[in-house]
Amino acid sequence: MQDEDDNSAPPPRNSRVFATKSVDVPDCESTKEQAPKLCGYLNKLVGKGPLKGFKTRWFVYDPRKCYLYYFKTPQDTLPLGHIEIADACFTYDVEAEEGQFEIRTAGKEFLLKAPNKQAMQYWLQQLQQKRWEFSNTRGCGHRDSWCSPALLNPHTGLVAKDADAVTLDQPNESMESVRSDFSVEADANGLVGLQTARNSATLNFSLKQWGTELRNSMSHLRPNRGGENRRSVFYTASNEEWEMVDHPAKDTAEHKPPTESLRRESPSHLHRHSLGSAFTFDFRNPSRIRRPFHISSGKSSRSAETSPIELNGSKASELQLRLQSQQEELHRMQEEQTRLQEELSSQKELVRLLQQTLRSSQCERWPASSSVPGEANAAAALAERHGQIQDLCGHMERLALEKESLQQELKSLKNKVGEINDQLGMLMETIQAKDEVIMKLSQQSQEGSVDLTECSSPTVRERQELDNLRDSLHGYKSQNNFLNKEILELTVLRRNAEAREKILEAKYTALEAKLCQVESKYLVLLQEVKTPVCSSEQGPAREVISRLLEDALEVESSDQQEHTVFKPHPVSEYDVYGFKTVPEEDDEEEKLIAKVRALDLKSFSLTDQEVSVGVKWENYLAGTMNREMVRSPELKSLIRSGVPHVHRSKVWNWCVNFHVKKIRESQPADYYENLLCTARDKPNPASKQIELDLLRTLPNNKHYASPSAEGIQKLRNVLLAFSWRNPDIGYCQGLNRLAAIALLYLEQEEAFWCLITIVEVFMPRDYYTKTLLGSQVDQRVFKDLMNEKLPRLHAHFELYKVDFSLITFNWFLVVFVDSVVSDILFKIWDSFLYEGPKIIFRFALALFKCKEEEFLKLQDAMAIFKYLRYFTRTILDARKLMNMAFVDMNPFPLRQIQNRRTFHLEKVRLELTELEAIRQTFLRERETTQDGRTLISDDEEDN
Repeated sequence: MQDEDDNSAPPPRNSRVFATKSVDVPDCESTKEQAPKLCGYLNKLVGKGPLKGFKTRWFVYDPRKCYLYYFKTPQDTLPLGHIEIADACFTYDVEAEEGQFEIRTAGKEFLLKAPNKQAMQYWLQQLQQKRWEFSNTRGCGHRDSWCSPALLNPHTGLVAKDADAVTLDQPNESMESVRSDFSVEADANGLVGLQTARNSATLNFSLKQWGTELRNSMSHLRPNRGGENRRSVFYTASNEEWEMVDHPAKDTAEHKPPTESLRRESPSHLHRHSLGSAFTFDFRNPSRIRRPFHISSGKSSRSAETSPIELNGSKASELQLRLQSQQEELHRMQEEQTRLQEELSSQKELVRLLQQTLRSSQCERWPASSSVPGEANAAAALAERHGQIQDLCGHMERLALEKESLQQELKSLKNKVGEINDQLGMLMETIQAKDEVIMKLSQQSQEGSVDLTECSSPTVRERQELDNLRDSLHGYKSQNNFLNKEILELTVLRRNAEAREKILEAKYTALEAKLCQVESKYLVLLQEVKTPVCSSEQGPAREVISRLLEDALEVESSDQQEHTVFKPHPVSEYDVYGFKTVPEEDDEEEKLIAKVRALDLKSFSLTDQEVSVGVKWENYLAGTMNREMVRSPELKSLIRSGVPHVHRSKVWNWCVNFHVKKIRESQPADYYENLLCTARDKPNPASKQIELDLLRTLPNNKHYASPSAEGIQKLRNVLLAFSWRNPDIGYCQGLNRLAAIALLYLEQEEAFWCLITIVEVFMPRDYYTKTLLGSQVDQRVFKDLMNEKLPRLHAHFELYKVDFSLITFNWFLVVFVDSVVSDILFKIWDSFLYEGPKIIFRFALALFKCKEEEFLKLQDAMAIFKYLRYFTRTILDARKLMNMAFVDMNPFPLRQIQNRRTFHLEKVRLELTELEAIRQTFLRERETTQDGRTLISDDEEDN
């Protein structure tokens, strides 16, 4: 049954585990508050045969797959296994051991045990809710009307809006109310969550299990002895705090009276000692009494009931003895005070006699002043008497002070005696009242001793049985509510699964019919092609081909959306990043090329290699459920293969935080908000140029296409905040595109730190300043690398005097934004945010390597330059490009790039210095020429 020491207050109704939350994308501030992670310690039944036993495991729920992973310790990276929660059912038995429950999946049963009943109920409710949420996010189409909204939101940034654009049914109020009625409020009591991995209490719980694993291994052979050694906890109806004390081996020893050394201490200390040692509680606040509660295991129920009265009687007798000793000590101190007063009076009498003697000696001095010989003796005697008088005066003052202190001590003792007398009177009244109660109870016990002897033990047994029945009734009610909710949810989930299955069958049938239609059309086309026709004639084959192209490249329209289930998915107007797939142009050829490019990109994304990369990422992230990501060769290889769309927000966020961790820690937590406040309050010289470039940033992306688009305001905030952080740079054309790409997967503040990562961490100084010194240097470094890695192509460009830096300059400045297709762009950014600017050199060389043969075929400078302007948009195979960048370009040491940058930096600075000197010379000569002659017009010169 449920432990009594887990009687903390239940959580409020709105904080239950089945509470739903909005599917809207939260603001920048609210995204930082993520839902708590479901994890904690549970005991899992492991082993086979007689060696079965419970072992402590660390369980972590993964919302992406709806898996419950279990590890040996919270620090492990690889799980021991997992439990599929999506298709599982849960149950528990009231008669089983406390906290034990069962999870049943397809062909498997997992027996788990929580520390107590409340933790078990919390786990079960959380797992039910996670299963409900995950099941309602599966698939699309018509589902049962009793369903909840999807809560899984894997994205942040502007793409999160597109991720949540799937049509979801609103929560049915009747269904939610029924689920709420069957739900039982449960609190984890600190035994579930990340804090349990660091909590000492939970650690002790797990360490304790090590000592009991051997005993638990045989517990299934003794099912009825699971709770024999469980401690009982007793509570009283009053608000007093009872302290559990072990039963003493001997009777409590009486307190000894204070020793002689303590008797001579100061009165205040005596007062404190008397209250602290003689009395075990404070009479001034009886409600805060803390009494020892002794439990005797070998006594009968009657002796256990009378033991508190006997204990109070022994306390009263002990208090009487203490009071008598205090009174004797007070009497002794009064006698000592009387003796001191007598000594003081005798000393006063002595002083009075000495004063009389002094006055008489002074009177005798004047008649004897005429005798000169005795004058010296008289002066000596007077001085001696004067000293004696001073000593007596000082002694008298000391005696007066001692008298005052004794009087104060006497007064305090009298007050203390009064208080003790009051307490004694109260105790005597209490003892008298208890004596009367004892007499009445003894008379009643004598009158009905026979009846009590016959009925006492059955009454106790009946009470115990009644308590057990009440506990069992409460447990069965909780189990009934849980099983009813489980049956209800499983029924609804089964309906939804059947509806999804019917929809998939209908879709499969429609696709199969569509496939048959296409096959028949192609057969007709092949038959028409076999028939020879003249080149000038318009044969039927051309019409068939045109109809097939129209069907394959059909763009989804509004009137076709309601029938999307029954036809193949067409080319969407926007890709997953928000970029337009088909340009808004009148040229039909350009539209056709764009549609073909979109279909090619979709076919590349469905290859086995892309699916394999997604599986590798799922396995890697499953291993990081228990820890944070760290830099490693495995992670580097995964990022170089491309981050899947669903995980890109998390990976980018981690990369940015890794690079700016030290910079961010040196700034306050609200640093970004402070910069925004500064931008609102003060005018910024760069704000005008920022406003002009906002709509020109990514006009082909729907998130930045209009002034009312959501990304425009976020982009404005990021650029203004950055301009206030870096006043030397302010704003440079190119920063807007970097920030816009970051905002697609990151929130405002994280995009701001991503811009800092690129400008302040990755790129050299003066890369985005007015002179663009760092950018010019990188172009010269890139020319050297072209000569080294692609010598034939470099020589071809040199032969026809083609300066390819006019094109590549923008690649380096904005990291290929608007230069390559979106799928390749974001794969480049994945590696760029992890490894840094070396990735730009790798992919720039790979782009030229990919089209090297096409460039070599061109034999005209204008043709080469024209092809340079658009050749990157023709590269669609990201796998081939990444293989060239990371394999064919090796070796590619970063030290080589740094050395070349240093070399060319000095040359560019020298050239800029020479150009500045020439400019200054030209300005001086022009001023001198203007001063030496007067400018005249052409008409005057002709005249």
